[in-house]
Amino acid sequence: MTGFESVVLDVDGTLVRGGDPVPGAIGALDRLRETGADVLLFSNNPTREPASYREWLADLGFEVRPGEVLTSGVVTAEYLADEHPGDPVYVVGEQGLCDLLAARDRALTDDPETAAVVVGSIDREFTYDRLRDGLWALDGATFVATDPDRTIPVDGRPLPGSGAIVAALAGAADRDPEAVLGKPSERAATAALDRVRADAGSCLVVGDRLDTDLAMGERAGMTTALVLSGVATREDAAAADPAPDYVLESIADLPAALADR
Repeated sequence: MTGFESVVLDVDGTLVRGGDPVPGAIGALDRLRETGADVLLFSNNPTREPASYREWLADLGFEVRPGEVLTSGVVTAEYLADEHPGDPVYVVGEQGLCDLLAARDRALTDDPETAAVVVGSIDREFTYDRLRDGLWALDGATFVATDPDRTIPVDGRPLPGSGAIVAALAGAADRDPEAVLGKPSERAATAALDRVRADAGSCLVVGDRLDTDLAMGERAGMTTALVLSGVATREDAAAADPAPDYVLESIADLPAALADR
């Protein structure tokens, strides 16, 4: 396995499906480390702190080191710090995201009338009243989304993701977000590359979504590997333009694919 100084790995649908590791994923991650490559786990799940993600993955058997986890929630917090410092932020999302933003000194408000920025995200307790308050908060406020993922891959049937909540807000307000953060955004790619030692040309991105994981890598000039353990199918890969550089049944096949490179 040569040629890549860094590997950016998706989590849900790539390393983990539902609450269990993808078969062979733990060993594949260990093999990547043996090459000396930097590893970054980048999830569009905005509800967990990176430290919480590390603990969860460690409980599943993965070795994850400090600084090796990035989430769309962190990308969102950094965007707010850069573009809206001190502005009151109204979150249509879960407590985990609110806690993450508050821990980074973002100014949160629960009053729709005072919002300068509205952040739309996954919300597993979403109600009509929350949609109403989000609509009212959007009157005159900037609209951003943590990530565009419409669904989350689990065993059986998919679950709604952030993109579904953002679509509800966008439909009610008749406007699209000014910024969609997380993968595949340019800001997400920059955040990932800032955390690894390689430039884009020496970086491999691995994920199960063509429209987020691989789109981010392709736009940034990274090599791309699609795994079929999550959302995308082999038929999706065949129809993709540009095509992924690698198409694998799962991440368990990655070490062998790179050994033949």
